[in-house]
Amino acid sequence: MAISGPHIRTDLESITAWVDEGARVLDVGCGEGELLYALVHRKKVDGRGLELSMDGVRRCVGQGLAVIQGDADTDLKDYPSNSFDYVILSQTLQATRQPREILDQLVRIGRHAIISLPNFGYWRVRMELLLKGRMPVTDRLGYDWYNTPNIHFCTIQDFVMLCQEMGIRIERSLILGADEKVIDAPADSGRANWWGEQALFLLQRT
Repeated sequence: MAISGPHIRTDLESITAWVDEGARVLDVGCGEGELLYALVHRKKVDGRGLELSMDGVRRCVGQGLAVIQGDADTDLKDYPSNSFDYVILSQTLQATRQPREILDQLVRIGRHAIISLPNFGYWRVRMELLLKGRMPVTDRLGYDWYNTPNIHFCTIQDFVMLCQEMGIRIERSLILGADEKVIDAPADSGRANWWGEQALFLLQRT
């Protein structure tokens, strides 16, 4: 069924706002196409998608989206450099086998990369580990330890430091806390790392 109406998740709304109208966009790990559909119909982008799940691919194609089946860990190297204005990876980096290599490919393929990720430094996560001694389950980390697709947990500060090490410039960032409320704090601050349940970054290779 096609996605209709103006309302999508707050993080996806923010990503949509960051993308220029008419841009060339690759949505990596696009799922069932919620973000890609919004970008194509609201921002008139030339949108493409890459999705591991064949069920996800079929749902996207059924909505008229240009999506192919593929694995970010192995297939991004086949895309030419600077072939897109924006390459987007939403809530997926922590589920990849080689996140540093994935990030390197994203800023190679796109003039800009947009990344969103859950924050393992979020205060509720820390409290769950401290008080209960168990791996936390939250809205953004919604799996038990034994069935989670997330294999590389990181904090906001971890990600900021990785970008610095790789020579990647953070052009914009957005920190979202509980109930997707915006946290007014720079991404490299302790406040962002404590209160942010998830973070969004607009990146560019320096």
